[in-house]
Amino acid sequence: MQQTVGASFSVGGKGLHTGKVSNLTVKPAPEDSGIRFMRKDIGEDAVIEAVAENVSGTARCTTITNGSFSVVTIEHLLSALTGMGIDNAIIELDNEEVPILDGSARPYVEAIREVGTLAQSAPRRYVEVDRVIEIYDEKSGSMVRIEPADAASYDLRIDFNSRVLGIQDAHWDPSVSYADEIGICRTFVFFHEIEHLFRNNLIKGGDVDNAIVIVEHPVEKEQLDHLSKLFDVPSLARSESGYLNNLSLHFENECARHKMLDLIGDLRLVGGFLKAKVTAVKSGHSINTRAARAVRDLLLERN
Repeated sequence: MQQTVGASFSVGGKGLHTGKVSNLTVKPAPEDSGIRFMRKDIGEDAVIEAVAENVSGTARCTTITNGSFSVVTIEHLLSALTGMGIDNAIIELDNEEVPILDGSARPYVEAIREVGTLAQSAPRRYVEVDRVIEIYDEKSGSMVRIEPADAASYDLRIDFNSRVLGIQDAHWDPSVSYADEIGICRTFVFFHEIEHLFRNNLIKGGDVDNAIVIVEHPVEKEQLDHLSKLFDVPSLARSESGYLNNLSLHFENECARHKMLDLIGDLRLVGGFLKAKVTAVKSGHSINTRAARAVRDLLLERN
């Protein structure tokens, strides 16, 4: 049966990309209403449905837009709602970007566990495909393949040509605990990207508490000191394993698991729970949302 959250819950914090502080409240919603965002700072009519045709941007996050207003960085929250079995919810937000929190879906997972879920009287409407959908990007070599299946399963591989990361694989299906195996996995960034991202105003709300930083090559102490000043934290160092020493990994393949977290969130934009076999290689928000849109187009074609 369909489910919504057992009670409203709220979280707040700064957005990763805009740096703006925002507060959001996830509220129970009626059957068959799906996931909707409301920009409360604009008004109660400023609602955006979380579906692929509303995607307006995929530069390091997923953005949805309705007319003149948008909601930025929706993927972690959508992933948590999906992994925790929530069909219907309304998310009220007082600014444009969903807060990054610790860079994972953990705060949402913990909140849903605390308030519980409420079973509704309508059966869940699974999104199924009757043919193979494959989106391939020749330039990047990224691919998302969606095949008909009797149950949902997701397999993903990342390859950044990185000596630190190597090639990592991740798997998820409903028998795997989303909360403990996927939802706690944090976003990541390469050390050499950080300066460029700051310069281009792409991570105004970034800090070393909400991202794994991969240091591919040894760096000078002056560079690490500069990063410490950017983030306003004590001196940082490169660990022997090639990561910044600000945190410890939850899993050896935490970065692949975070990409799985993103994939689950982006594919929720099909408009429900996708019942299909999903295979992704070197995926990101652009190809994920293109795949979700292809599924939506198939549904429209059927109807």
